[in-house]
Amino acid sequence: MAYECSVEDRPAQYTVSTLARTPVDKLPEILDAAFGAVYGYLMELGEKPAGPPFVAYYNMDMQDLNLEIGFPVAKSLPAQGELRSGQIAGGRAATVLHVGQYDKLHLAYDALMKWVAEQGVEPAGPAYEFYLNDPDSVAPEELQTQIVFPLA
Repeated sequence: MAYECSVEDRPAQYTVSTLARTPVDKLPEILDAAFGAVYGYLMELGEKPAGPPFVAYYNMDMQDLNLEIGFPVAKSLPAQGELRSGQIAGGRAATVLHVGQYDKLHLAYDALMKWVAEQGVEPAGPAYEFYLNDPDSVAPEELQTQIVFPLA
């Protein structure tokens, strides 16, 4: 797949999320549980997500991934238990769209990292994945994941 990378200015975004640490082989069940918990809390509050679910990767240690998992929301909402109220910072970010199975996301990461280096810009902060469609509703080869690297 040919990847089209770009830089865009992204607005700040309120979030409700939870933190997790996990080896990569446990990632699907961790994400399912976390997305369910956050979504359930939003429904309790009578709120809806203001965009697609996301995962922020604070490291890329496949044996001990440090993650933030959640949804963007329209306004700051109260925290509850393990669920946090937060914000994704706005500003310039390098992005790429991956279409296809999640187990091929590394190809998009490789393309974006190479492109960022060629542009002479530096990533700053976590890498984000935004899941633009639902794996329960579309075929694996049609999954869309936007990868975002905030820039220094």
